Amino acid sequence: MKITNNLNLPKQLVELVDNNYKPTPHQYSCTTILKPTRQIILERRYTDEIEQDVSDMCWMIFGIAVHSVIENSKESDGQFKEEKLKVDLGKYWEELKGYYLSGRSDMIDLIEKKITDWKTCSAWKIIFKDFEDWKKEMLIYAWAVKDMGFDIDKSEAIAFIKDHNKTKSKIDSNYPKLPIWVEKFKFTEKEFESIKEFIYKKFIELKNNETVEDDKLPLCTDEERWKEKTKYAVKKIKNKTATKLHDNYEDAKEHLENLEKDFPGIYEIEIREGQDKKCLEYCSCCKFCNYWKEKYGKKES
Repeated sequence: MKITNNLNLPKQLVELVDNNYKPTPHQYSCTTILKPTRQIILERRYTDEIEQDVSDMCWMIFGIAVHSVIENSKESDGQFKEEKLKVDLGKYWEELKGYYLSGRSDMIDLIEKKITDWKTCSAWKIIFKDFEDWKKEMLIYAWAVKDMGFDIDKSEAIAFIKDHNKTKSKIDSNYPKLPIWVEKFKFTEKEFESIKEFIYKKFIELKNNETVEDDKLPLCTDEERWKEKTKYAVKKIKNKTATKLHDNYEDAKEHLENLEKDFPGIYEIEIREGQDKKCLEYCSCCKFCNYWKEKYGKKES
């Protein structure tokens, strides 16, 4: 990845995020395999062409700083910090011989049989209890740690809330009270079997698509693209603002028909197609993706 510095920030910040990472063939990390297959492969193919500005990486810098504190701290008995993990998948599945699952666990506690991961998030994630992605990621880490021969059955995410508002915390009972949130998970054997199956299927899909042409890579799902719902706006023909937004066309049509009785020819239905939020704002390889080029590339140009 090319790191730019449009604000001319101190070179130390640039050096901090510019780690000259080069992906290892047939090796994918615990966090990487949670991404869509198309994104994983395009990011690897165009790693030397993808650009990101250091000013847009402030939370990565914050994460690096937190991990540096952990790295320099002293562990308690039975704890291992920043432990490198590497699982040879060939010993589980013959067709994945030569493929590896890698990672680095923030903290492993053998006495408590627990792994700890440090996170950053928005307050909305806490409000909506949106923790399934954390649980899945830490379950993958836990499975990898168990491969090392350690007994792990739980995890905790310690999250720094980036946009915490102290005033809201006092008046809203659903709002997190403090800027740090701890979410704990307990894993079952059934969940370990399920995540093992997920790892197998993901690596098989990656293996089968490593040499596939860009435009023929499996398309990310609506969920993976964070696609917003299409809305149907009933509005005055000359106005931009909707009188009312509807989730389906039938409701919008009924609304329009009722308005037509008193105001014929004044209102219309405008279809506002849901945008792919991840494609537009959070995908580093979007400009190498034919879906993005066809849907958003010309508009951006």
